[in-house]
Amino acid sequence: MSDLSRRAGALAASAGGAALSGATRIVSAVRPVAKPLHPRGDVLTGRLRRSGGGPATGSQWLDRPGNDEVLVRRSRALGLPTGLPDIHGLAVRVPLDGGGHGDLLLATTGRGRLTRFVLTAGRTPYSRPMTTLLTYRTPSGPTLLAAVSRSEHHYELAYASPGGAWHPFADLVLSATAGPDALVSFDPVRNTLPGLENYDWVRRLREPAYGTARLSRRRDRRREPAT
Repeated sequence: MSDLSRRAGALAASAGGAALSGATRIVSAVRPVAKPLHPRGDVLTGRLRRSGGGPATGSQWLDRPGNDEVLVRRSRALGLPTGLPDIHGLAVRVPLDGGGHGDLLLATTGRGRLTRFVLTAGRTPYSRPMTTLLTYRTPSGPTLLAAVSRSEHHYELAYASPGGAWHPFADLVLSATAGPDALVSFDPVRNTLPGLENYDWVRRLREPAYGTARLSRRRDRRREPAT
């Protein structure tokens, strides 16, 4: 990939991340709840089958086959009524060897060279493709992840360089409802997967939004009545 394409991808990702961060602060001020963005969602269990075998990225999690029992949350960013277009989110929690977990967060976008960095509204969580919006650092360079719905309960996951072709690497199949939505909070800044590191500029860009969300959750817990 050329330096020009790399810079264009980074600029597009920065713009998308800045928009998300600003939206979080605005919505948090207007609607001071535990989750200012994606306030309500469905929490499900699922199986993530990683096939491996694509162009090598140097990321252990992307390059090697495996099966992961995951926790998944599907949500609407603004919390608008069902049926109205909204930005949909897909959060995936993957257990790690030795304990802990890594979190992936994707939101509805396009999959073109520029639209993969642009948030897009849809009516359902499976009507539009989704991407991580911001790139991860891998040994092969900046890498973006995407999810495309093949049915209501089946997503295909792929990776790409900022302006490159998509390479499928996993299938995510959702199963049963797992439990109360309010008890689950995903954080891709603190919880990363092997070989998928946050760039410093991505961390700086994302941290204010996630810091605002964490503060909102703490405030919401303090307002809860004692039982």
